[in-house]
Amino acid sequence: MDTKHAETTSRYAADWIDKLDGRTRLAQAARERLTALQADLGGVEALSYQRQSICRRVVWLEVQIEQREAALARGEEIDEARHTNNINTLTGLLKAIGLDRKARDVPDLATYLRERAG
Repeated sequence: MDTKHAETTSRYAADWIDKLDGRTRLAQAARERLTALQADLGGVEALSYQRQSICRRVVWLEVQIEQREAALARGEEIDEARHTNNINTLTGLLKAIGLDRKARDVPDLATYLRERAG
């Protein structure tokens, strides 16, 4: 049974974004973040499987961290050790894929027009 969810689960799965209800703000924001992160790294087509995997985990961790921070803002208790661990893990993953933007390899205008015409 493949059901769509309005929130993330506490356990990571590679298809977690796909399992979210696409109509929710969470799903839309997660997809936008993944696309933006991949674009900053030169585009999804330029990324190895490993970097794509790390990108999905980065977005998942960001969502987990932000959900806990929202709970704190509402005055709720959170697992501070887990929260700190997630922040440290996120930092490590971001360092692993690089913190700098990478330009896409774009042809010059003449080459682009030639390719489009051909």
